[in-house]
Amino acid sequence: MRIAMMGSGSWGTAFAAVLADAGSVVTIWARDPNIARSINEDRVNSSYHDSVLLPRGINATTKPEVALDGADIVALAVPSQALRENLASWATKAPSDCIYVSLMKGIELESNERMSQVIAEVTGAPQDRIAVVSGPNLAREIIAHQPTATTVASTSEHCARMVQEACTTDYFRPYWTTDVIGTEIGGAVKNVIALANGIAVGLGLGENSQASLITRGLAEMARLGTALGADPITFLGLAGVGDLVATCQSPLSRNRTFGENLGRGLTVEQTIERTKQTCEAYKSCQPILQLANKAGIDMPITYEVVQVLHHGKPPKNLLRSFMARDTKAE
Repeated sequence: MRIAMMGSGSWGTAFAAVLADAGSVVTIWARDPNIARSINEDRVNSSYHDSVLLPRGINATTKPEVALDGADIVALAVPSQALRENLASWATKAPSDCIYVSLMKGIELESNERMSQVIAEVTGAPQDRIAVVSGPNLAREIIAHQPTATTVASTSEHCARMVQEACTTDYFRPYWTTDVIGTEIGGAVKNVIALANGIAVGLGLGENSQASLITRGLAEMARLGTALGADPITFLGLAGVGDLVATCQSPLSRNRTFGENLGRGLTVEQTIERTKQTCEAYKSCQPILQLANKAGIDMPITYEVVQVLHHGKPPKNLLRSFMARDTKAE
């Protein structure tokens, strides 16, 4: 298969390597000409994975039309808040029958739409040509060929199985599902919970505190997803608890690291300046909370994260407020 990887960041590059190892020819679109040159000349993404030699089935370009030409699959790996603008200019260059694959884990500001909804709205592609990949996908581990599993979701079983086949290797094992809503809500909400957990770590809190946050975070995720039409079982799988545990517990997680910096005393502005890669939770926490409010769903951890990030609440007060809630049945 011919695959266009629209985005040359850490996760986009790692997934491009998976696709190439699975047998596809992958063209990475890179905004930065230095990254494109490094990939083409040295088979290395010098900005994100400078010590990893990429498979020979990968090349790079700075021209979207070159990457998209003849693509069977168009994989999208840009920050979620930049998707609509980028996709508006790319859609006319993509083959009319291509499959779009979202690698993004966020909710769009203002519209409160999931990424698959944005893709459908901008491109006009039917839902049976849109898929989502989500799960415990820490890019640095995957590009090092450490064994992992993930979820491929599409409303079409045929589409999900096609994408599954395109990314199956001896170190990357995808499982398919038709629960797109649950897969995307899990991927977005886990970032917010990971940021809250990072704050707990930064404050020096231990495993009991973190386990409590993660468990109650999973409950928030499942409540929202189910209210929006997801299968509750999805949140017990890779796109739910699997991704949540990896993102909350790993120092490789940019969302957890963002929270850690806040817990250690940095301001939100200082943390943003220090963070080199996108922290999806920073912007997605607001539309997630708006979705919850509209659905009448209680999400106390997400609420507290919004207060810290966007309303000046001291991070040390986040867990204090959470613990002060009325007791009730689990």
